[in-house]
Amino acid sequence: MSKQKRGRKHRVPQKRASREPSVPRPRDAAPVLPAGGMHLRGSMDQTATLLQHAKPDQLVELVLPHLWAALADGRVPANVCVDACMTLRHAYGQLGVRAELLPVDLAVQCKDGSGTRYGSLTPSWSGTSWNGHCVLVLPDSERFVDATVEQFDEVREIGAGPMIGKVALPTHDCGMLMEPGAQVMLQRGDLVLTYTIAGPDALASIVEHPEMAAHADRHHRTGVNAASFTLAALRGEGVRGRAMQAPHPRLRALLRAVGDARYEADEGGDVRFRVADQTGRELWLRMDEIPLPPTVPAAWPRS
Repeated sequence: MSKQKRGRKHRVPQKRASREPSVPRPRDAAPVLPAGGMHLRGSMDQTATLLQHAKPDQLVELVLPHLWAALADGRVPANVCVDACMTLRHAYGQLGVRAELLPVDLAVQCKDGSGTRYGSLTPSWSGTSWNGHCVLVLPDSERFVDATVEQFDEVREIGAGPMIGKVALPTHDCGMLMEPGAQVMLQRGDLVLTYTIAGPDALASIVEHPEMAAHADRHHRTGVNAASFTLAALRGEGVRGRAMQAPHPRLRALLRAVGDARYEADEGGDVRFRVADQTGRELWLRMDEIPLPPTVPAAWPRS
């Protein structure tokens, strides 16, 4: 939703080919709003800290959005929050975590009482650009994830990365995970971020729009790649043991399947692991191609 500047460069400390991995990219130039903004800068240091200290039930939920922001490396305008959420929804889902889109209105209040409002309770499209703000909800862990919150100047100045908090998720007849009009208040430094939940029409404006159908394959592909890097990070020394205790059977099965296999980005930019297929032959396979036991839950989203 805002203008962007280039962020600091960070490299992923992993063994892979020199070809660039596929990471989420914008479809078109984003609309400019008065508040300004910049590219996500990401932080591998923040990601490393989470990998070192996060509890088993926190690892995927916390590490993935931070790693995604670092992998984006300034190439993804944070204001394309819909693309980010669609990508991360697939990434979470590949690792066995259900994630759902949640359109919101966001009010950021400063210590002196001043503030700025972003997003809309009645978002709309301008050509190929969506005018609103979108986050993710993880129903099973009741976590709230705003991966692109640092598009907003006052939030970005604090430098804490994506916003991740806990919410209560009662069931509602409208099919929404949270009641329209409900609010989630989270603290970031001296700022208070108040998210107001938009209604089912706002959600429909995303999922039923032709732009989403047109880019569904790209969202899936970039989500698989983000999940692949996360999987590689979770099998690292000092991390894998906790990851194997995470409450996600699909994640545990993937960790067993890839072991310490090599991985790299192929000529098309897709991350592939060198693993055995169902016949025992070693092949370079994308995460969504790796054979898993039939008892392993399918990836989200599920049709």
